[in-house]
Amino acid sequence: MPDYGHELLFGTFLTPDANDPDRVVALAELTEAAGLDLATFQDHPYNPGFLDTWTLLSWVAARTERLRVSANVLNLPLRPPAVLARAAASLDRLSHGRFELGLGAGAFWAGVEGMGGRRLSPGQGVAALREAIDILRGVWDETASGPLRREGRYYPVPGMRRGPAPAHDINIWLGAYQPRMLALTGQTADGWLPTLEYLRSPDRVTANRLIDEAAVEAGRDPRRIRRLLNLFQVDLSADGRGFLQGPPEQWVEQLLPMVLEEGFSAFLIGRDDPRLIQTFGQEIAPALRKAVARERRGSGTATGPVRSAVTLAERRPGVDYDALPASLATRTVEPGDREYERVRHSHSWPGSPALVIRPQNAAEVADAVTYARTQDVPLSVRSGGHGISGRSTNDGGIVIDMSAMNRVEVLDRASRRIRLEPGARWGHVAQALAPYGLAMSSGDYGDVGVGGLATTAGIGYLVRRYGLTIDHVVAAEIVTADGSLLRVDGQHHPELFWAIRGAGGNFGVVTALELEADEVDNVVFARLVVDATDTAGVLRRWGRLVEDAPREVTSFLSLFPGRRGNPPTAQVTLVHAGDDVEAAQSALTPFLEIGPVLDQQAQLAPYAAIVAPPGNQHRGQGLSDSHSGLLHHITEAAADVMAGMIRSGDVMIMQFRSVGGAVNDIARDATAYPHRDQNFSVLAATVAERRPQLDKHWADLYGHLDGMYLSFESDTAPERLLDAFPEPTLSRLRAVKATYDPDNVFNRNFPIPPAPATPQAGGADSGAGNG
Repeated sequence: MPDYGHELLFGTFLTPDANDPDRVVALAELTEAAGLDLATFQDHPYNPGFLDTWTLLSWVAARTERLRVSANVLNLPLRPPAVLARAAASLDRLSHGRFELGLGAGAFWAGVEGMGGRRLSPGQGVAALREAIDILRGVWDETASGPLRREGRYYPVPGMRRGPAPAHDINIWLGAYQPRMLALTGQTADGWLPTLEYLRSPDRVTANRLIDEAAVEAGRDPRRIRRLLNLFQVDLSADGRGFLQGPPEQWVEQLLPMVLEEGFSAFLIGRDDPRLIQTFGQEIAPALRKAVARERRGSGTATGPVRSAVTLAERRPGVDYDALPASLATRTVEPGDREYERVRHSHSWPGSPALVIRPQNAAEVADAVTYARTQDVPLSVRSGGHGISGRSTNDGGIVIDMSAMNRVEVLDRASRRIRLEPGARWGHVAQALAPYGLAMSSGDYGDVGVGGLATTAGIGYLVRRYGLTIDHVVAAEIVTADGSLLRVDGQHHPELFWAIRGAGGNFGVVTALELEADEVDNVVFARLVVDATDTAGVLRRWGRLVEDAPREVTSFLSLFPGRRGNPPTAQVTLVHAGDDVEAAQSALTPFLEIGPVLDQQAQLAPYAAIVAPPGNQHRGQGLSDSHSGLLHHITEAAADVMAGMIRSGDVMIMQFRSVGGAVNDIARDATAYPHRDQNFSVLAATVAERRPQLDKHWADLYGHLDGMYLSFESDTAPERLLDAFPEPTLSRLRAVKATYDPDNVFNRNFPIPPAPATPQAGGADSGAGNG
């Protein structure tokens, strides 16, 4: 049998012993600590000596950060597929894409019947499993129209709403041994998950052949089906005369042909032995990976996702898919792939990129940048994908999606130093910092990614007390246009360090940020809904109260037009940065006078609770046409213009964010964000068909503005550059650009043209940049 070219996976098959639950959890944690990929557990719901597998999976996923989890395998007759689909998607979302679905047709029928399950014959079990797989994928497919309906004999679904979609494309691995189950594996599954000791009849060679034949008959490439293997009779201390009965080097020698000749690419050890687990992860797995990689290079084995002819036909012109580096082969999503719908759009903007690359480390980011430079298509970089400005996706180009690089670390609690990867969401950052009594002001929406916000500015709920997010950045790691990975701070590449704090997307792909967090535990959070019939008056009073409030108070105001005869309304969010309830009450009470209050609430809450990430899907569903500006004060004239905008019906929402306070303590030239005198940020957004009217209203407001907040502006016309970067900031940025990105590779984030090259001595021009 051939090597199917899959990335190798290594893991454990642990006993869910109900008499010692702490031990099984500790072994799962050791699985992760040893560098293994996957922890799996038996599922025998009728056995009172075992923990419930689904509960255990959830618990282990919560106790680990990187580890994938799966049952080995779930007992389908006791887990109805419609409910299982929702449970699986939920756990996958909660674990950020770390759940896989090992599934079986059922066994131990007396126990199943004893719990109310239906006994099935082998043929019936296969048919029921086929129906279940169809239901699972139907529930997960939120792109399909209408409710899910199936007339199944075993699992009828009269009509259910689809969703939620999982966080990643969950693999369905089948525990299969007999010909009908093996055929079903080839026809529908993503993987085959047997136990070596049970592979008596048919043998491994015959089983693989049956899977391949069924796949081809179903129009599938057999390489799409991963071959996994449970290994129980293994020992490190044996005499070395049996299979996997000896030292690590013997394991590597004996497993290597199973990869190269039989196509297995995942090995799970079924021994609850800490020493064995540690050795498997730290010695055997790395050595086998190295040996397999060497053999594959020599034989030219194809690796990476296997795509059908239909999928290949969806490839877009302008991209050389075959030139993709081997390091990225398993990290890409193309049009036609099942995951494409989940990665093509940002939250606010629709997109149809030709290729989405999802690197998992800085070296892969460098490979992605180097590859993208060779393709004559647009390049976008995406962290969290909220993307109000529309620059994190594109049509027909390449997107480097940083979502897999999402680690959050507290490096030193005493100095409050933290390290964030750009794909982390700010809600998750808040949750990770909360146990340490730390927080970071970081916008007002927990689903926003770290990378975009922390390189643009970062106007968050704590901004007047603690300043912008970029003001806390003390170092960064960035892949520049030539593929170099640089560490930048005040002493290393200081001009680049200055530039990425305010204009970061123009200079490379930030792969990590180090920041100094703030001592924050609980805050007082209040929300008011106000009748804004007197729109200009509400805005003026709110603005004056914000400027007069102590720095502990940060406030955002969202203004909505009246509908169906109702007046405009304002939703006011107030955050007092601290747990002094009396001080908060004194500071926040005056805001009750800004207008007729229709609803109010206030509470003392952990900071993490007010920026909890909702986990929304990104389907380009936001208001994608927006303008952004900064105000020194909400003057009577400016308030009148903005009141006219919201009353016109042409503007769907206006949002005002308070800045000032600690933001304005920073020198204008300390970062590439130079706006250190203003007190408010204002955003206006509408639907696409009303964009011309929005532009006219914004022209009326423009004279009252001074500056612009980059991430909220969808107009990237060159003349807007000076709004974002007034001189001398722009000239300084152009000089940095000429040094680190002279070819303007990163040209979608309000493209800053490189400064012209300096003429060489003697008058010869060494070549001009794009300016």
